[in-house]
Amino acid sequence: MQKLASFKPTPACQSRPSTRVVHGVELVDDFAWLRADNWQEVMRDPASLPADVRAYLEAENAYAERVLAPTEALQEVLHTEIRGRIKEDDSTVPAADGPYAYASRYRDGGQHPIFVRTPRQGGDEAILLDGDALAAGKAYFRLASASHSPDHRFLAWGADDKGSEFFTLHVRDIAAGTELADEIQETTGGVAWANDGKTFFYVHVDDNHRPSRVLSHVVGTPIADDRIIYEEADPGFFVGLSKTQSGRFISIDVHDHETSEVRLIDADRPDSLPVLIAARETAVEYDVDHGDDRLFIRTNAKDARDFSIVTAPVAAPGRENWQDLVPHRPGVLILGATIYKRHLIRLERADGLPRIVIHRLADGAEHVIAFDEEAYSLGLIPSYEFDTGSLRFSYSSMTTPARVYDYDMETRERTLRKEQQVPSGHDSARFVTRRIQAKAKDGELVPISLIHLKETPIDGSAPLLLYGYGAYGITIPAAFSVSILSLVERGFVYAVAHVRGGQDKGFDWYANGRREHKTNTFDDFVAAAEALITAGYTAKGRIVAQGGSAGGMLMGAIANRAGDLFGGIIAEVPFVDVLTTMLDDTLPLTPPEWPEWGNPITDTAAFELIRAYSPVDNVEAKAYPPILALAGLTDPRVTYWEPAKWVAKLRKLKTDDNLVALKTNMDAGHGGASGRFDRLKEVALTQAFALGVLGMA
Repeated sequence: MQKLASFKPTPACQSRPSTRVVHGVELVDDFAWLRADNWQEVMRDPASLPADVRAYLEAENAYAERVLAPTEALQEVLHTEIRGRIKEDDSTVPAADGPYAYASRYRDGGQHPIFVRTPRQGGDEAILLDGDALAAGKAYFRLASASHSPDHRFLAWGADDKGSEFFTLHVRDIAAGTELADEIQETTGGVAWANDGKTFFYVHVDDNHRPSRVLSHVVGTPIADDRIIYEEADPGFFVGLSKTQSGRFISIDVHDHETSEVRLIDADRPDSLPVLIAARETAVEYDVDHGDDRLFIRTNAKDARDFSIVTAPVAAPGRENWQDLVPHRPGVLILGATIYKRHLIRLERADGLPRIVIHRLADGAEHVIAFDEEAYSLGLIPSYEFDTGSLRFSYSSMTTPARVYDYDMETRERTLRKEQQVPSGHDSARFVTRRIQAKAKDGELVPISLIHLKETPIDGSAPLLLYGYGAYGITIPAAFSVSILSLVERGFVYAVAHVRGGQDKGFDWYANGRREHKTNTFDDFVAAAEALITAGYTAKGRIVAQGGSAGGMLMGAIANRAGDLFGGIIAEVPFVDVLTTMLDDTLPLTPPEWPEWGNPITDTAAFELIRAYSPVDNVEAKAYPPILALAGLTDPRVTYWEPAKWVAKLRKLKTDDNLVALKTNMDAGHGGASGRFDRLKEVALTQAFALGVLGMA
């Protein structure tokens, strides 16, 4: 079949050079004008976007629609296929909390979740919150959370109707089914309830979109009377909230990407002052839970790079009183820990695979919940209850749909509570999933998880989609996905490159893919592509690369460095204007991101390194593979002008006629469309592009 091709004329982005000198280097930006001066206003009111910027983005959208028009029928087919694998009236396993069990579900055709509860002693289900009804008539709507008060009387819920992640909090009287006057704007969308059932804590987002203040609100009182509990003065630190599993404390977490600090508030005394656990120390992280009359602290202090767990007395929680409970073991990364009344549960990663460890507090006895597949994903599912011997967790692999188990931590009996249904049918036996290794140029072995049909020939002829991320220590799990099956069933090999920058092989795997080591991420991805070619899974030019956000930076970097390997590149909300963004300390994420990338404002070496790999700054007059870039107008994480500037510069400099398309969702932000089926349309678009650029549309 004929491959997707570009058309003439392409949209014209006016060049308006802006020049400045940083560390003695002259930086010229032809497209700086795409960054609207009133970008903060645009986040709150997309209609305020300046006319010239809007005209350019809409011209790019019209062009993308034109060049992708040959795939429209295929997009519909793909969307129908993927949707057909989703159980439309799906629901979560009910979670017990006192007299009720809480759950969320979807109705047939519904785009948004419905939050419900049922009396545990029998009775009818009550709908607490109907996401579809709340979203009616809105171009964008996203529920952030729905949290019931400890006395089950109120429901606090947060929603965003712009895509900009400025969430408004509402409070509903559950019995009456009505909203109260308590409406709090510009929050992070979640709350932590005090035990009095009327006070909750929330995080306010400032004008630069940084979560910086914790306030308390008493239901039924004026918002103006809300009390400031904590305010973070350093713009490089974000503030978060949670409640300990025991229900005893509200936790205020202050953090950047390598340093954290925690304060606790007695949930029985919401007017009490927060108590600092340990003052922040650069590059030392810790988080806190409570149980057994002690604090349990997961930390990388004292060179515990893969984390240890220590305990401390509630009355004297400082570092000088920390006692080892689970010592540091190099190469065994403690991802998280949860405390129940009689057990400590750890989620760990060893040899690239997750595992759950049950630790009995009474005597320290431990056992591991293990699985046999080469690559799989595990997750702990939160419980409302503390005094329980049952643990709920999820399991899936690339071939195995998600399963939810209840696990008796004493008898070790597993009870399957739910298995993901694929209405159109799924036979795991038809597929092969494997984990192979690629040798990076410095000798490190890079894991690659992959799936393909058994009948797909491994002779170098198969098309392959290679996904990568590689930042913030985030590990891309080898989990089941209904969407990738549409490509796999058309003969694709689907692969995930577990590159440095994630924590797939421990904390050092992350540390060796950030700041001065950032280029390892790019080299690892290229090594993975080359290894897949050498092993016969695909061929040069038959690989479509895909990544989003920081993974979109990866896409921009490999386009500059090794574009000839790839038959196409999909960059979703790509962080590609790295140098300019890291030099702009007014942007929401810039100060908190300096520990991840380096601070080019104060550090000349960081400036030179970022300048050497920043995708926009390294576009050259050479050939590039076909590229599809996706953006969101109200995205506070990767602003819309980053992909817009990248595409404009590619068009200006590249020497080939390959397709470059930019599609900006004018009604959404970082996560794209909000409805579960609308989001699938964007997935179908990217898959149709992948098929189209390889001549398979």
